[in-house]
Amino acid sequence: MSTAIYGLIVMPPQYFLEERNGLRNPPAITHPEYYYGFIGVVIAWQVLFLIITQNPIQYRPMMLPAILEKAGFGVAAIVLFAQQRIALEMLGAGIIDLGLLVLFVVSY
Repeated sequence: MSTAIYGLIVMPPQYFLEERNGLRNPPAITHPEYYYGFIGVVIAWQVLFLIITQNPIQYRPMMLPAILEKAGFGVAAIVLFAQQRIALEMLGAGIIDLGLLVLFVVSY
């Protein structure tokens, strides 16, 4: 449940921060459909996490794509930071996802 709550607190405000995020992490966002689409997909995953918490045994198979979802961003953040392509702040977000990945693996 903590994974979903974290995501539902952190992600919706991003809908209103496109310009700020583009200025703080240049270059500016040139394809807003990817930006807003990403936010929507992340929020949808948070809803799935809430569903999983209601009956973890029944929804256990859904933990596998949840693990992949967390690994996808966490690993990418480490690689991109090593290439100096993202800010330390984004690396921190990736590391948080890797921590949540561990919780999913343990729960599985």
